[in-house]
Amino acid sequence: MFESITDSLNKVFKKLSGRGALSEANIQEGLREVRQALLAADVNFKVTKDFIEKVTQAAIGQDVIKGINPAQQIVKIVHDELVALMGPVEPGIPFSATPPTIILMAGLQGSGKTTTCAKLARWLLKKGKKPMMVAADVQRPAAIEQLKTLGRQLDVPVYSEEGGRPPMICLRSLKAAEEQQRDVVILDTAGRLHIDAALMAEVKEVADKTKPHQIYLVCDSMTGQDAVNSAKAFNETLPLHGVILTKLDGDARGGAALSVKQVTGKPIKFIGIGEKIEAFDEFRPQGMADRILGMGDVISLVERAQEAMDQDKAADMQRKFMRNEFTLQDFLDQFQVVRKMGPLKDLMAMIPGFGGMADQVNEDDFKHMEAIIQSMTREERTRPEIISGTRRKRISRGCGRSIQEVNTMLKQFKETKKMMKGMTKFKRMLGLGKKK
Repeated sequence: MFESITDSLNKVFKKLSGRGALSEANIQEGLREVRQALLAADVNFKVTKDFIEKVTQAAIGQDVIKGINPAQQIVKIVHDELVALMGPVEPGIPFSATPPTIILMAGLQGSGKTTTCAKLARWLLKKGKKPMMVAADVQRPAAIEQLKTLGRQLDVPVYSEEGGRPPMICLRSLKAAEEQQRDVVILDTAGRLHIDAALMAEVKEVADKTKPHQIYLVCDSMTGQDAVNSAKAFNETLPLHGVILTKLDGDARGGAALSVKQVTGKPIKFIGIGEKIEAFDEFRPQGMADRILGMGDVISLVERAQEAMDQDKAADMQRKFMRNEFTLQDFLDQFQVVRKMGPLKDLMAMIPGFGGMADQVNEDDFKHMEAIIQSMTREERTRPEIISGTRRKRISRGCGRSIQEVNTMLKQFKETKKMMKGMTKFKRMLGLGKKK
């Protein structure tokens, strides 16, 4: 996601870093290119205009122009404004003191609403909740069967009825939830191909009947400004509490994520980043800003890892990442974990400096790297600097990969450690991370 913005911003920052000192003129020139990058990414025109004005006001000052690392200070300013643009957001869901907490999910057909209901149910299970899903999309019978199938996968009950009107189905589901002692009810309402009076009237009646504690709009981020416009229209009819953006893994532009908060005034609560049911995260403005600027998102990476490994190992992984102490042995230990953590492309985007390489890596690359590391001795995995030419030949014969591939893997590992060390130091300098 955000490949076009990230590439364009990095070109601007690289150009600015080549200047001995920054002036108002070359700051303005650089920000014109940032503006073009945002508009090309389908960011709302007014949002782009306001963003550039705020960055300009913050950037054009004596402290920045005469600073030791002025271009890096510009990066800091852009980062802070991106965080402000997409936030603030209150993490999690405020649960009702009197169960069940009722969550109404609205959205257009094709936005991924039904799958998102199941992803949210899984997230709730991880929080120790007992959710129930309600199949109220009678406009699309396949949606009912889809929700039932997902419910069986999660071992989460699904309330449905043969026939009946969605508002009454949803109302009756609340009694069933109380009887089954479910503490969260997720209402999967009907969608349409476009916003019309019938859609709005039905979803409003469901809300009037059930009095939901939270109303989330599910938007397909790949539709860009259409997603923002639909969010605006729904917000005029329903008291939205937040937006869930889906399909961010397939959106190279990212305009919806950067626009929806400013246009609607409603926070992005969660993001869907893949088809798998576990590809669902709480939205973190700082983490997203980090990714946009090519800094990765180690916090989200560690949160994914916590689901795939025990807490002690997850804490150890975070410590090693932040202190740049990880070894080839750590890489080997984590390969199986990585395969459980979600799409490889998305994981790559979370590693500092690797976002632009995500499309160039596939699962076979991981298998080859695993084979190479498994052919090393434990000492070689811990201290790769001792791997001489003779050792490389032995490793190559042992794994069936060429010496060139062994050399490439070792070079990549060395460059990764160097890159992460520099990125961690840079983020600390800018106040974007705390030393552990």
